[in-house]
Amino acid sequence: MLDLLNAQTLQVADGSNLSWEEAITIAAQPLVDTNIIDPAYVDSIISVVKEKGPYMNIGPQIVLAHARPDSSVHGVGLSLLKTNSAVDFVDAKHPVKLWFVLTATDSQSHLGVIQQLMTLLTDKVAVQKVLEALSVGQILTILQKLDS
Repeated sequence: MLDLLNAQTLQVADGSNLSWEEAITIAAQPLVDTNIIDPAYVDSIISVVKEKGPYMNIGPQIVLAHARPDSSVHGVGLSLLKTNSAVDFVDAKHPVKLWFVLTATDSQSHLGVIQQLMTLLTDKVAVQKVLEALSVGQILTILQKLDS
């Protein structure tokens, strides 16, 4: 997971004036910048949410944004935007501060990443520390402790 979540793919932002669409777009930007995905993949994620609702809200304050693999995905990727203020994901019942974006080229290639991500997300203490983190450096330190 640390191969994918690093200083280039982690971001911390205020979030107080963001829509959920903007939060997903910002969270995915490092993957666009490194050509792991095209902007069309971000549009796909937003379309899926508009069609199917907030099912990507996988835990308190956590979204795992993704869409089906297609030609706009060029590799397995994971990025994270941590917002200091919660952003309502679709509606006020789903306040979110951790915006993960996951990409995969097929239905199998990302399974190891999901397994590693679940190690983080099932560690309530680590999740709380990430929620309280104010910088990318602090998040990296938390992830490195988990990875060791």
